[in-house]
Formats: sequence, structure tokens, C-alpha cells
Amino acid sequence: MKIRTFTIVLLSILFISPNFAQTSKWLSVGNLHSWYSSSGCEIELGRTPGVLSNQQDGLRWPALYTNQDCQAAKALWIGAVNYNDAKAGKVFNYKVVHMGPRVQNIKSEFIPQEFKLIGKFKHPDVYVDGIPAGKLDFLDYVDEIDPDLPSDRMILNVTNTGIGITMTRKIYAFSQQNHDNYFIYDYVFKNTGIVDLEGTVNQQTIEEAMFYFQYRYAPSKEGGPYGFQWLPQNTSWGRSTMNDVVYEKDGQPFRAQFSWLGSHSQFSEGSIIGGPNRGTDVYEADGRLGAAQFVGTITLHADTSPSDNTDDPGQPMTTDYYDSDGPLTYNNDQFNAVMMADEYATMTAGRPEQSHADKVGAGFADQFGATGGGYSQGQGFGPYTLAPGDSVHIVLAEGVAGLNRDSVYTIGARWLADTGPFIKPDGSTAGNRDDYKDAWVMTGKDSLFKTFERALLAYNSGLQVPAPPPPPDEFVITSGGGKINLKWSNNAESSEGFSGYNVYRAIHVPDTTFELIYTCGGNSGNPVVNEYDDTDLLRGFDYYYYVTSFDDGSKNDINPGVSLESSKFYTLTNSPATLKRPPGKTLADIRVVPNPFNIRAKEIQFGASGSNRIKFLDIPGECTIKIYTERGDLVETIEHTDGSGDDSWNSITSSRQTVVSGVYIATFITPQGEQAIRKFIIIR
Repeated sequence: MKIRTFTIVLLSILFISPNFAQTSKWLSVGNLHSWYSSSGCEIELGRTPGVLSNQQDGLRWPALYTNQDCQAAKALWIGAVNYNDAKAGKVFNYKVVHMGPRVQNIKSEFIPQEFKLIGKFKHPDVYVDGIPAGKLDFLDYVDEIDPDLPSDRMILNVTNTGIGITMTRKIYAFSQQNHDNYFIYDYVFKNTGIVDLEGTVNQQTIEEAMFYFQYRYAPSKEGGPYGFQWLPQNTSWGRSTMNDVVYEKDGQPFRAQFSWLGSHSQFSEGSIIGGPNRGTDVYEADGRLGAAQFVGTITLHADTSPSDNTDDPGQPMTTDYYDSDGPLTYNNDQFNAVMMADEYATMTAGRPEQSHADKVGAGFADQFGATGGGYSQGQGFGPYTLAPGDSVHIVLAEGVAGLNRDSVYTIGARWLADTGPFIKPDGSTAGNRDDYKDAWVMTGKDSLFKTFERALLAYNSGLQVPAPPPPPDEFVITSGGGKINLKWSNNAESSEGFSGYNVYRAIHVPDTTFELIYTCGGNSGNPVVNEYDDTDLLRGFDYYYYVTSFDDGSKNDINPGVSLESSKFYTLTNSPATLKRPPGKTLADIRVVPNPFNIRAKEIQFGASGSNRIKFLDIPGECTIKIYTERGDLVETIEHTDGSGDDSWNSITSSRQTVVSGVYIATFITPQGEQAIRKFIIIR
């Protein structure tokens, strides 16, 4: 049921040679969204260099809501000893090539070769009133379809490096609700000898190779300067981020490194844990927790050696932390012998007796160490000696978890009101609001560990994660008079265990909690259908929707009997549908609502759907609306052509200025020349 066909042009940063290109792609089908670079690692400001200086960019969870990013920068360094460098014409005692945290040399250090997004199926076609309006339209450019893919999406990324090691990176993303907040990174590092853009081979045995990953986390965007600014500015680059590490859990290897927002000396309203909204000059306090995420990685596998592919529980051998603004994070150069020696020493620093979080303890994280940048996680694998053709295999998972969105508000509101009882997660009563809030926020560590356990389960099963039914491959929403009609395709109904559909709706904005408004199939008592008319609506308000397919619960690997449900993001709309009525019968029917318009009453007019919205109701199905000031200046012209009896104006002039208080005149002119005039008042 195609409505229209559109061609969307993707703008990328491209160079002349296909091997000389740096682009980015998103994984965005589950509740964790992030971007990835063809260069092999996601450096600081790497997605939009020179365009957007938003340092917190990536690892968005829960991704339905804005400003949930946890990532500030990453890096991947590959090092070795006694390397005979043909480019330099000398042997380096220590050779290191770099991608991040700030440098990016795609000509001679990390050289992109292949980069594509593979999907089990393409994202659905979503239309609102005939216009493409899917959340994934600009995030999910699938290059290739593979119905046998074990995950919903996989990025395949191959880069050569200036040290002669070729990296193949596969990044897996699942949308199944038990596995949708982590990604699995599968790395193969092979000694191919290829060292440059031209494919020059400098073949030799790579001695004591180290693979060093760096993670600069800042899980505080919502409350920080890139969000609503109720937290200290330097939280945005991780100044008070706490970094911790564990090596085992319940007597078994459990190699995890994780981070969260720690205490801050500049937060005057008690404990900053969780980032509660205490209000600002421009944003009203609601207590909401703007930094309740825990973020980190777990090692799923690391080869013992190139000839022994069993997992080595001693890897990663380095789990240190380092100054995010230290000298080794700038001006990295694969021909600077002195700097590379220091870098290699960092890569092989080993496992410290105390983690960064242990050393900070109960103190203020932002006052720890002589740095303004805070601290990052370091994770080094090796040393491995790779003869020509040898390779090693390393698999990681990266995830984000914490309090759900409702708890972010309810716990934060109780903290702000400072009204007990303050019941902690274990059922005991806290002595004050900070102890209460902090106890709940710190349950995020347990949630993250459960996430890691599920990633381990997925990896140990060979990525055989039970899949929900696929989403409908087409979803069409049509605004109408007295109802909004929703139709979806039936492709999911042939999948194993299919049981029915759920329809969800949100009002005003698409980044808020959605309400389940209709179920068919399953135990609902409603037969399976592919259409629903939503009639419980108000004129003048914006509505957003998504539809999911669900199964009978027989395949659920974590909660047996609970239905697996397709991801909301596949059919989530990013443009509103509105309730429209038939055209007015006569020009005398025309009304302007509200009249007067009062900005102070916006919440009881059209709310967040349109805080500046004025509606013209019962108008002709086709007419020209001209809006004038009281003295006769034309400020806006609206061509109404959709045949309905509704249209609106957002109080903005044709020159993009917000109108001032005063009396305004609207004229309504039909194609036949009939005309009506209405006066209305705006109070701002």
C-alpha cells in the first residue's frame, strides 16, 4: 500500500578514493542507539567534525527520550615492539598506531576498507498523511539484507593499519526486549602486512602486539550543558565520572569495566548521584534524574594466542584508568618514538590494585587528580606475537542500564519534595532524601551486570537470541474527521509463534512515554486485524503512534511465557497525526480557538503539542487564510487545501518572527471568492 515514492539523499563525508573515506552509520533498532565510524573507532566529535561541538554523542539509552547520550570519546591503539618500519626506514623499539581519542588519520594509521550495515530485514515504510514519517528513515540505511543474520542489524567494518594489522569489526544489535540495551563487538586482528592507502605490504612478525581500547564516558547529558543545564558544565566531559572494574562474579570470570556519575563539589543541593534536576534560571525544577545510567563493557572472549583460540581469563591484561586530558590523548603520531614508548607503557600497565572508583572513594570525583578532564577507562589485550597470516579474536559487549523512565521522575520528585517515607530498594527506610535517591540510582550497577550476563548468554549461544515476530513492514496513519486511522501490513503473521499486535500512542511529542491503546490477538479477546480507528482524541493536539507484533511467549529466553515484541523504533512515527473534522457547512461556522490566546494558559489550550498554536475550525475544505495585524499589516498566508475543516497557525510570521500581543484579523477566502473575517486576540 505505497502512498508516495521519495528519494532520500544521504550526505556523507566522502573523498575521491573509496578507500579514502570516513563515514558513520547508526545502530538504532533497540533501546540503545549509537553511531559507528568507518575508521574503526568513534573518536571525540568524530561524527560531525567541525559542525557540531556536542561532546556527548552516542550510546543513547533509553533511546526513546532526548539527551540520553553517555559517550564522550573512544580510542583504539594497536602497538608492538621491535617494529621494522619501512615508511620511516628504521626499527622502532615501540610502534603504536592510533584512532582516537582525538586524532584520526585515515590515510596512514587506520585506513577504512569496508563499511556497511547489514539487516535481517529493511526498516518498515511508515507514513503519516502520505508523507514518510518513520523514526528510522534517517538512521537505518541498510546496505544489504541477510535473512539469516543472527541479530537484527550488524555493521561490518574492515580497516588496514599502519602497523600491518588488518582489523575486521562486526557489531551486532538486537531489538528483542531482553537484549536491546547492549551491542556485541567481534574483532579479528590479522597480520596482513598492509600498511598504507596504496596497499603496500611490509611483512614481518608482529612482536608483543597490544590492542588497547579507551572509553571516555559522561552519562549526564540530560542535565548537563548539552541538555537542560541543571548540572555543572564539566560533567559533560566526564569530570566527575567514576570508573570501576570487576574480574569475577559468583566465583566465575566476569571481566567488566563500568562508569557512572560520581559526586561533585559544585552541586550545592546535596548528593549529585543520579543528576537530580534542582532547577535553573531557565528550567523549572522537577527533581528528574538526568544521569541515572550505568555504562560499560564486558569481555566475552579473548584468544589465548594466535594458535590457541580458547578464552584467556587473564585478558584484558590492562584495566587501568588514565587522565582524559593527559598529554597522551593529543597529537598522537606513529613516528614519534618517545611518545610511542610512553603509549606502549600505558597499554601494558596491567591491573592496578585499586580502581579509579576505589581511589576516589567517598570523595568528590571532580577533585580527584590534577586534571580538568576527568578519567577514562583503559582496556589492553595482549601481548600477542603474530607471524604473517596469524590473527587473534577478541569479543566485547558494551551496554547501558539503570532506572526506568518512570522511576527517574518518581524518585526524583520525592527527592525534590524532601517528603518521606524514603523507602529504599531493600525495603528499609532511608534517613534522608539523598540516601534514598542514591540507593535507588546505585541499583543501576546490578541492572548493568544483568545486561552483561545476557550478553554472555547471547555470545555463548552462538548469537542465537530468540527473535520476536518481525514488525509490520508498512504502517500508514491517516488523520481524519472524528478519528485517526491506522493500517499495517500482515507480513508478521506467518512467523513462528505469532500471536497479535499492540498499538501505542503518545500525545504532544514523540519522545515521551507511550500508552498502550489497543491489542488484537493474544489474550485480548479481539481477533487479529490490520486496522484500528483511534477516536479518543481532541482537536488541536498532536498524536504519535507505533505498532508492534508479539508472539505467544514460548521462545522467551529470560522470562518464559512473556511475549516477545518487535521494537517500537521500527514503526515509531516522528511526524504528528491530528484529529480533523469535515469542512464547515457555511462561512458562518468558522471559529478561532482559543480566543483570546494567552501564553500563560498554554497548558490548558493545546499544551506541548502547540504552545503557540491557534486553530481555525469549521473552515471550508479549500480556502486561503490571510492573517493581518489590527492596522492591516499582512503577517502570514496559509493555503488550506486538504479538504478538512481544520487548520492552524503557530503565531509565527512569514518572516519567522513570533507575533506580539494585540488584536489580529483573519480572512478566509474560498476559490469561488466568498470571504469571511474573524478577529482574535493574542496575549503574550
